[in-house]
Amino acid sequence: MEFQSTPRPADRSAQILTFKKPFKPMVDTHAYIELSRLHKFPIGSLLIFWPSVWGLTLAAYRTSMNSTAFKTQVFAFLVGSTLLHSAACTINDICDREFDRQVERTKNRPLVTGAASVFGATAWTIMQCIAAIACLWFSNDLAFKVGLLGIFPLHALYPLMKRWTYWPQAWLGLAMNWGLPVAWLSGLGNWIDMDIPATLFLGCFCWTIVYDTIYACQDKRDDVKAGVKSTALLFASWIKEILFLFSVLFVSALAYVGVRNSQGPAYFVISVGGTAIHLVWQLKTLKVDVPEDCWAKFVANHHMGYITWAGMLVDLAFQLSARR
Repeated sequence: MEFQSTPRPADRSAQILTFKKPFKPMVDTHAYIELSRLHKFPIGSLLIFWPSVWGLTLAAYRTSMNSTAFKTQVFAFLVGSTLLHSAACTINDICDREFDRQVERTKNRPLVTGAASVFGATAWTIMQCIAAIACLWFSNDLAFKVGLLGIFPLHALYPLMKRWTYWPQAWLGLAMNWGLPVAWLSGLGNWIDMDIPATLFLGCFCWTIVYDTIYACQDKRDDVKAGVKSTALLFASWIKEILFLFSVLFVSALAYVGVRNSQGPAYFVISVGGTAIHLVWQLKTLKVDVPEDCWAKFVANHHMGYITWAGMLVDLAFQLSARR
């Protein structure tokens, strides 16, 4: 008589696992990371962070802020700047998806290819905005209220400007640098000496026109076909000369703020002098008709922010050490 062995439980479970389908996430997470430009971090995010941390550092120097409070707020503004930039990029892609189909550099973005949905992108934007607003809780009530304007209407309406005017970079200048007065108010808690952040805000406004005009030079030919407006098209053959004037205004604002805030020698040598040298190098070597060079110079502005901040930090470090 032959006996047939029954399959053991382990054998049956193995058979079940064999026919199981591989797990696939319901959402393409990489598509939403790309929508937020987080795959390029810190590119973009730093351009919002720099004006904010400059304003905070100037305020810390003026009020002799303790190092713990300063570090906490620096971290909060870094996280908040990243979230705000990510939300703004997502909004931009939602509004510009039809334009993006016609531009070589942007034709493979997630909303164009269908890797992400408009509904999903909208929900993702809301979540990022809520998280960015939460970062403002580390500041005071006055800074919190002023900071809300940086989300809407400033960042929210930017994508529409390139349809209406050749100066979308001017609106972007308001949006990207709104963190500066917010950070100053976060450090002081009142409206005293607002000419200092106001002057630097105007200077950073000019700086934004410089770096974003350079950025827009990458897409000049495609933008003409798609009907997108920019200062890169408006300035035409005078791009470098006009951007030089805006650069002079930015450096002049830095110098005025240094005098007004009673900054030390490090600020004027590193922050003012170093920034001026960097901008001269950028514009002297800029090739406006070479997209790769325009991208390289745009990225260089992220690096320049370290130079501008370095002089402020040296002054603040000397002040803190003198108090010990």
